[in-house]
Amino acid sequence: MSQKNRINNLLNYLNKRILIMDGAMGTMIQKKNLSESDFRNSRFKNWSIDLKGNGDVLNITNSKVISDVHSAFLDSGADIILTNTFNSNKISQSDYGLEDHSTEMNYSAALLARKVADKFSDKNPEKIRFVAGAIGPTNKTASISPKVDDPAYRNVSFDELKDVYKEAAISLIDGGVDFLILETIFDTLNAKAGIFAIGEINQKRTYKIPLMISGTITDFSGRNLSGQTVEAFWNSVKHAEPLSIGLNCSFGAERLTPALEELSRVADTNILAYPNAGLPNPMGEYDETPELTASYLAQWAKNGIINIVGGCCGTTPEHINRISKEVSRFSPRAVPKIEKTLKLSGLEPFGILS
Repeated sequence: MSQKNRINNLLNYLNKRILIMDGAMGTMIQKKNLSESDFRNSRFKNWSIDLKGNGDVLNITNSKVISDVHSAFLDSGADIILTNTFNSNKISQSDYGLEDHSTEMNYSAALLARKVADKFSDKNPEKIRFVAGAIGPTNKTASISPKVDDPAYRNVSFDELKDVYKEAAISLIDGGVDFLILETIFDTLNAKAGIFAIGEINQKRTYKIPLMISGTITDFSGRNLSGQTVEAFWNSVKHAEPLSIGLNCSFGAERLTPALEELSRVADTNILAYPNAGLPNPMGEYDETPELTASYLAQWAKNGIINIVGGCCGTTPEHINRISKEVSRFSPRAVPKIEKTLKLSGLEPFGILS
């Protein structure tokens, strides 16, 4: 099936039911208790920097680990799996000296996910599975200085970010993803660089690759790290005409609810949400049960504010299975028709009524 036909199926599904995204890749990798040699394999046997913890390198050194995780989430009811590429960019991989391998990581991850998704689609053609090419925020921010004594300093530029995002996106598309997702956005300027990069790619394509956008709230006032409210963030990125806008990670579903309700009110596109399984405990583990997480997401579904749901940090196939069963009882959010007026944004939204 062609990418275009799969997207047509996705749009058809979105009109009929709430779609299910997968859960946390990192949690599943951690559960496997992999050793340093598992991350290195023969490919990087003599690498000078420790690679344990670099989950993205497994795309090329231990691909079965990643394929098994994808299969577990699809078995649990997921419609959409994200490629294992949250850190597959030159900026993030420079911590491991693997920046020159980031393109291969993206391409390999996309091939892996595509193969697994197609296998499940072939087994049940009535439930086509989809692959989202995940592009993380990098570990640098274009809006905020990392030096307390030098507010004007930046350790990355817009153009550097744009080039990094573009390289990752091209590799993911070449590997066969159905659409791209800019996820866990903590800095809106970083997101704008990604949007610009994907726009450049789409200018040269006969069929535009769809885009999903997902931000993350970093404090209880409902703002991202660069200070924007949810509505201001939407005003900043709505020109990209994303297939969905959403929120992920953050504090867990219960505390994410007010921000998600606000986003659902102002956005005239599909709403995506994949929260953590609560907040981590002192050991960095997530204790929120599948039943509790699913109960929060079911309330979102009952209130008609979501179209796509899944899980972020700490969520397992058990979480996704429970979420899938709970939200299936409800219809997807009806995308509102919102009058087109001038909408601007700084840290706060600013609109001019007609």
